[in-house]
Amino acid sequence: MINKLKIGNVELENNLILAPMAGVTDLPFRLLCKEQGAALCCMEMVSAKGIYYNNKNTESLLTVDERERPVSLQLFGSDPEIMAAMAARIEHRNFDILDINMGCPVPKVVNNGDGSALMKNPVLAGKIIEGMVKAIDKPVTVKIRKGFDDEHINAVEMAHVAQESGAAAVAVHGRTREQYYSGKADWSIIADVKAAVSIPVIGNGDILDAKDVIAMSEQTGCDGFMIGRGAQGNPWIFHQILHYFETGEMIGKPPMEEMVKTMLRHAKLQIEFKGDYLGIREMRKHAAWYTAGYKGASKLRGRINDVESYDELEQLFEDFMKEYACS
Repeated sequence: MINKLKIGNVELENNLILAPMAGVTDLPFRLLCKEQGAALCCMEMVSAKGIYYNNKNTESLLTVDERERPVSLQLFGSDPEIMAAMAARIEHRNFDILDINMGCPVPKVVNNGDGSALMKNPVLAGKIIEGMVKAIDKPVTVKIRKGFDDEHINAVEMAHVAQESGAAAVAVHGRTREQYYSGKADWSIIADVKAAVSIPVIGNGDILDAKDVIAMSEQTGCDGFMIGRGAQGNPWIFHQILHYFETGEMIGKPPMEEMVKTMLRHAKLQIEFKGDYLGIREMRKHAAWYTAGYKGASKLRGRINDVESYDELEQLFEDFMKEYACS
């Protein structure tokens, strides 16, 4: 279940991986997940064309802190020449693995032929992977979905293409593009991919605790476990899972005091990395996620969206903790 995992020449301490999530897996959040035991943290997806045109917002997306390594940087795009050229342009940066996004379901990405749109074009996908593998020495991986829709389930074909094109590993999300993140992830497709290829297969979709890791392992035989929404507001999920396999004890989110302490530290990191204005506004969604499952949190979440500064956020949670202690 929990084992070391090797992707190309990169050796991971365990096989728990933080999934790439746009607007979520920025540097501050990755640092927290790394501290809790994530063996590999995947960055937010970066546009290859954004790098090509020197987009000013792209630089922060490419920033890696040595404390979070090993990290996987994810590119999206559909032009094989640009993808390969941009892979070569950024290879000197301090990421460890380069991932290709072939799973993003967002319309503005798909409508450009990027992300999960590539599930509809295995030949083009193969050209992109092969070009990037030839362009750099670092391991290249691919993240795919079950298929584009229920009429086109082709994860096995795409995984074959990835392997034959030189990919070092493939991550499989058990939903189609049309499902987005709704319904239940189909882990059987992960099992089918695992049976079809010899490169490491990383399962993704609906991992919320150690029991899900056990169930996915038993159902699929996959080599690694990629955790996405289960980590939102809960960087402790990696520690929770590792703790279970070490001790047999199932633990949940930490006490309120520890949650608040970590959430405020996360806010400070956000502000340090992104500035006061953007940092605190991006922190609002994280703060709402952090409070999920705690008593009285629902009324607090409405007030989080009015927070304009770190001091206001700190005061809001100090007041909340006093109410919590008295209830």
